[in-house]
Amino acid sequence: LGQVANVEVDAMFITGLLAVVGYSINNTVVVFDRIRENMSKGISPDFAVTVNSSIIETLGRSLNTSLTTLCVILALFLFGGATIHHFILVLLIGLLAGTYSSLFIAGPLLVVWEKKEWGQLFSWLPFVKKPA
Repeated sequence: LGQVANVEVDAMFITGLLAVVGYSINNTVVVFDRIRENMSKGISPDFAVTVNSSIIETLGRSLNTSLTTLCVILALFLFGGATIHHFILVLLIGLLAGTYSSLFIAGPLLVVWEKKEWGQLFSWLPFVKKPA
């Protein structure tokens, strides 16, 4: 198919990308499901507090799952053949990025979406007007 950063884009590379996307979506769904459960329990009237407590509740589960998957990925890298090293590299980068995004990006984005404060999200940009 081609090369990106001196890594051949082949069927194994695409398979790794699809596995990472599925893993990341699953992790994000777990966090959002916990937010939904805590909203129905009425943990806090403030949505941001509910999201924060939900992320904290799922943090252990997400990190344990990621570390277990990381152990398997490292075992495959060490004991597998050279033909799957690019596949393992994609899985490793995707695992780290997916875990980070589902824990530390998805929740705050949901809070910004709920409060409709998109300007606050992009306030670090020089051309976005600061709220008075």
